[in-house]
Amino acid sequence: MPPLSEGRYTGPLLTRDAVESMRDALAAGRGRWTGSLDLGCSVDEVALSADAWRWRERGYPWPKHLKERTIHVWDGDGFVAVQRYGGSLIKLVPTEWGAPTFEIDGIKMLPTSQTSPYADAQRKVALVAPRGKQVLDTCGGLGYFARACLEDGVAQVHSFEKNADVLWLRRLNPWSPDPAESGGRLLLVQADVSERIVSLPDRAYDAILHDPPRFGIAGELYSQAFYDQLARVLRPNGRLFHYTGTPNRKTSGRDVPREVARRLAKAGFAPEPVLDGVFATRTSPVMRPPLPRRR
Repeated sequence: MPPLSEGRYTGPLLTRDAVESMRDALAAGRGRWTGSLDLGCSVDEVALSADAWRWRERGYPWPKHLKERTIHVWDGDGFVAVQRYGGSLIKLVPTEWGAPTFEIDGIKMLPTSQTSPYADAQRKVALVAPRGKQVLDTCGGLGYFARACLEDGVAQVHSFEKNADVLWLRRLNPWSPDPAESGGRLLLVQADVSERIVSLPDRAYDAILHDPPRFGIAGELYSQAFYDQLARVLRPNGRLFHYTGTPNRKTSGRDVPREVARRLAKAGFAPEPVLDGVFATRTSPVMRPPLPRRR
């Protein structure tokens, strides 16, 4: 598997559907196949033969077996699944939209049933109008919020992601933005934002995008203390979008969006339900929350 130290992956990304389409073309007597081997980012012509195929001036052997709902990359010896197990199974998963999602222990982390996960990110980013702004991206994930901000002309997006395996997926996903190619506009930090936020300056950001894991996994990112910190680092009239989804509403009757809105209001925001989360504006000044005591 390509290690992080080798930089971003630039080889082909194979799915079972793509390879079956290539094989069908070969069986039909065609020596060329036109399609995408980078998850829809581009379209190329692939030269086909019985023993191998050639893409972007390099030859590759036909893979022996590809898993369903899985993306595979070339590791120098063969094609391997983009997945890792380090306490949890994490994998990059193809979608019909091109831009992939990812799963942790089989739980899909991005919406894909009705739209592309990237198009979904664009719609949410538009709410905070990032052009020319300083934006805090609390839970970077695959970087789709950051990419949408960059495409909209953000001044700088400061993105946190604590999971090293998610950062590894980003290096293999052509839809994830590369900080090295952002001209300094994307600052990506491997850190837990719930711990790092206390060290961020007051009123440092014009907008915040908060897309935390489920409450049961990361309850600290839904806490009053954390929302107080978000209010502290956001400038007056700054905008916030907070993804919540509607977890457990049918089974337990719990209304997470309403709970989030109530805590945001207490922190000094004017919240309202929008899409699958809460949109809020920083309206009233709040006192700086005390820093946690060191033992």
